[in-house]
Amino acid sequence: MSKKIRIVLAQLNLTVGDISGNLEKHVRAAHDARDKLSADMIVFPELSLIGYPCEDLLLRKAFIDDARKALHQIKATVKNIYCLVGHPYTDHHRLFNSCSLIFNGRILSRYDKQRLPNYGVFDECRYFTPGTRTCVQTVEGISAGLVICEDLWKIGPVQDAATQGAQIIISPNASPFEIDKHEQRVAVMGKRAAQHRLPIVYVNQVGGQDDLIFDGGSMVINAQGHLCQFAGFFNETLLPVDLTLDAAPQVSASKISISSHEERVYQALVLGVRDYVNKNHFNGVLVGVSGGIDSALTLAVAVDALGKERVHAVMMPSRYTSKISTEDSLTLINNLGVSSETLSIESVYESFLASLSQSFADKKPDITEENIQARCRAVILMALSNKHGHLVLTTGNRSEIAVGYCTLYGDMAGGFAVLKDVPKTLVYKLAAYRNQQHPVIPARTLERPPTAELAPDQKDEDTLPPYPVLDRILECYLNQSQSLEEIIDQGFDSRTVHQVVAMIKKNEYKRRQAAIGPRINHKSFGKDWRYPVTNGFKG
Repeated sequence: MSKKIRIVLAQLNLTVGDISGNLEKHVRAAHDARDKLSADMIVFPELSLIGYPCEDLLLRKAFIDDARKALHQIKATVKNIYCLVGHPYTDHHRLFNSCSLIFNGRILSRYDKQRLPNYGVFDECRYFTPGTRTCVQTVEGISAGLVICEDLWKIGPVQDAATQGAQIIISPNASPFEIDKHEQRVAVMGKRAAQHRLPIVYVNQVGGQDDLIFDGGSMVINAQGHLCQFAGFFNETLLPVDLTLDAAPQVSASKISISSHEERVYQALVLGVRDYVNKNHFNGVLVGVSGGIDSALTLAVAVDALGKERVHAVMMPSRYTSKISTEDSLTLINNLGVSSETLSIESVYESFLASLSQSFADKKPDITEENIQARCRAVILMALSNKHGHLVLTTGNRSEIAVGYCTLYGDMAGGFAVLKDVPKTLVYKLAAYRNQQHPVIPARTLERPPTAELAPDQKDEDTLPPYPVLDRILECYLNQSQSLEEIIDQGFDSRTVHQVVAMIKKNEYKRRQAAIGPRINHKSFGKDWRYPVTNGFKG
């Protein structure tokens, strides 16, 4: 006789530390899964009650106590549906990353995560003790093996669950977005599922948390290793999945469409901005608009994240601002429908030069005067931010930040760096993608050579290699950790490679003082880039 179970994948946007708010979401989702979707079971993401990652909140006893109380509230409140809930568990001064299966006021079983990631953005060994027990629990006559996130990526936990009779693997996750991460997940889970002939139910959270973005992408991989159910990216949803167990487990299948890389990155940036602004209770945002591609894309992302009513554009022309830049800025602002104002920096700049004239009397103009202009703009934006309670979004991209082509306390000043992890060449692709949805960025902005317009006839390539070359070198050195020799062996000019790497190292001090921004790369300038400022290594 066949056995059937309906499992709901709860792809939720949870907030770190907001235990009461997260608890409310759990209860509402469980009731909806039971009453509206006729589910037997609902699965929540990793550490769902407290959000992920909680960092040093996990070291506070009051925080752990509140999480325990919330778990008991779910146990007392939700009836007639199995709930797999993520939470911290403490035992004799040890803390575990755990999930508990709850049904009708009882905790039927608890599983403690065995493989703790301690690389990149993950610091789980700082907080948690690894679990040692395999957990296989019967749910509606079907044996479910429980594993948590990293357990799927390592050999052992799934195999142990299969050995102990699991007929299906259920995995809560808190897996951050990266450009190719979905394809990696499908490949890893497909291999695990096919190897052990077990379907895998994968539930991931969605939402922005500081510089991390969680893309969701909850899914089911069938026993043959194929993707058969998918909840989509960047959306909160409850996805019902039907499992039938005859001689072998069968999972209901649906038509699946996977979005392009450009679409995923763009939606990741939108979600990152929206959650950072809303979860930190800012009224709105300010964007300094220059007529260039970076500020244009930043403004478009901000509008798509928050709505035009919460976005204010500021044009700050100088003696070097071209007519084209002014025209394109106005076109962009009108296309997006945001409020705006124009505040020239000329009088402020002249005042600085006058104050410094004696000190500069025997010096020729150089980058100093360029940086003063950038800092004039920063002062204006931060003054508007203070007065109106709006967050300043910086507009610099990954390529510029990597090599220090940016001004400390100038264009780097702000609260959230939208394009911090987006290479310049990808900026153009994202702008083109946004225009495909609805044209807002002027074509001329995409076509003209990039320039900071801080000096006469200035072009970025006066200082930097062409961006296609620069970005390929940065990919090799930053993302792939290749040596200078390995990069040069691929055909890059030796002098250019040494110049780029020297600029990267020289400007570490700037990056340490930069605003955080959405992480989209395997290695971003955040927790997974921990290089010393004082660094004598030559490679």
